[in-house]
Amino acid sequence: MKKIFKYFIKFYQRYLSVISFGSCRYYPTCSQYALWQLDNNTFFKAIYFTITRVLKCNQLFDGGFDYPIISKNRIQRVDYKKIKVIYWLVPNKDNKYIVVKNREWKSTNEQHESK
Repeated sequence: MKKIFKYFIKFYQRYLSVISFGSCRYYPTCSQYALWQLDNNTFFKAIYFTITRVLKCNQLFDGGFDYPIISKNRIQRVDYKKIKVIYWLVPNKDNKYIVVKNREWKSTNEQHESK
């Protein structure tokens, strides 16, 4: 079910959002917010939070930064291997975390070599 909704959202981002460029009042955009929710929450919670976010995306609300907030128990396990970080979980309140997407930055050596 998650894969189907992710496919529809990515289709919307690629082909339909060109028509309404720049109309979202929040960062991350509502469609990106939906993808982050689907990655980090259960399906029904993600759909609920996405619908409430889309309903708030109008002139009656200020807009601004609105990162997804998820509930997660603390993980005590430690693996000593190289991992790729996709999302950073910033602690907020009692076992609640703000989800922030990791960005891949090139090192200065790679930037100079590519020119």
